[in-house]
Amino acid sequence: MIRMNQFMKICLGGALMVVTLAPVARADDFKLSNNQRIACSRGLSAGKLNTATCKSYAYLFNVKTSEYFRCSVSLALTRDNKEVINVQTDGGCTKKPRIFETDSNYSFDATETEPPNTNSFFGPGGYAIWASDNSAQKVRGCITISSGLGSDISKCLDMTFQ
Repeated sequence: MIRMNQFMKICLGGALMVVTLAPVARADDFKLSNNQRIACSRGLSAGKLNTATCKSYAYLFNVKTSEYFRCSVSLALTRDNKEVINVQTDGGCTKKPRIFETDSNYSFDATETEPPNTNSFFGPGGYAIWASDNSAQKVRGCITISSGLGSDISKCLDMTFQ
């Protein structure tokens, strides 16, 4: 008859064999874009109140799947001549679709367009994402712009090498 001590050793040895033989699952790696931007605007309100609003965007990229998140943070500050009256913050990240169809080891960068001006026809502008496969000569550029009609238009193009 097997004793409890021997039984524990056998179970522990079996568990160690399963752990060492099981394939190690590679976790997804996320990288933050290197090209963050900030844009601020100021406005005057009735009663000599000043409001400054700043907004910044960044991108978080899954280097394994090529999915990414477009993140934004904003701060609005309202003050009069003597004190700060109100501070509001907002932000979050929105998941975007994959840039490449298959898993690999990717790099990327992103940039935002300049803030709108009086000549802006398409509303708030857009952004560009560049992604490359670190294990192959493969680069894809994507541009997303506001249509001015409530929806964004996004297109990607594979680069050719000559």
